[in-house]
Amino acid sequence: MWPYPKVVAHRGGGTLAPENTLAAMQCGLRYGFRAVEFDVMLSKDAIPVLMHDPLFGRTVRGDSNVASTTADALMQMDAGSWFSNDFAGELVPSYQQVVAFCLEHGIWMNVEIKPVPGFETETGKVVAQMTRQMQAGAQVLFSSFSFDALMSARESAPEIPRGYLTDQIQNDWQQRLQTLSAVALHTNYRHLTAELTAQIKAAGYGVFCYTVNTPERAREIVGWGVDAFCTDRIDLISHDFIT
Repeated sequence: MWPYPKVVAHRGGGTLAPENTLAAMQCGLRYGFRAVEFDVMLSKDAIPVLMHDPLFGRTVRGDSNVASTTADALMQMDAGSWFSNDFAGELVPSYQQVVAFCLEHGIWMNVEIKPVPGFETETGKVVAQMTRQMQAGAQVLFSSFSFDALMSARESAPEIPRGYLTDQIQNDWQQRLQTLSAVALHTNYRHLTAELTAQIKAAGYGVFCYTVNTPERAREIVGWGVDAFCTDRIDLISHDFIT
């Protein structure tokens, strides 16, 4: 049910590097991680870039937003200084740049499609089409909180697997997974139980959790039958934590 890596570096390098940057991907690789999770959003000109927040202010300076900014402008923005001076000048990368890096180094990607509100269908379509064009499907699993984005990705690249992402698991989880032809349910470990894990697995789906940052909690959920998880603490939880 889960033929993919079992411990995934959250946003590339977890707490050790500025999220969703090439520096983060390099950091994860230095720690032995050949599996990463990161967020992809569309620019004003419909080019996918790595970004978690639709509004500027946290990881890049400014009072504007991703949807009204071109990719060229985004990719000139400093996405490292907020984290530390050591990463000053680290730029916002395009999805294409990060996929190329991951393919070069044999890194599996959990690509979270994170659309700006109102651009769900377009984001899923563009990300899926680019992934297919780069022949990266074998190294990618799409996930998203947006049902519409995942449906669009399914229509554009049905061969690339999908995991439905949800904070709290709702009663219609199985229907949603079936409609999406998803392979797994991705969820917040804080709202998961051993009983619910068993139900999802019995239905034939993998279970992936975010964001697990202590070895103790990781052991607990793996004991429930959770297949995989992402972590910010790549310094505490090794890439081969689950054997």
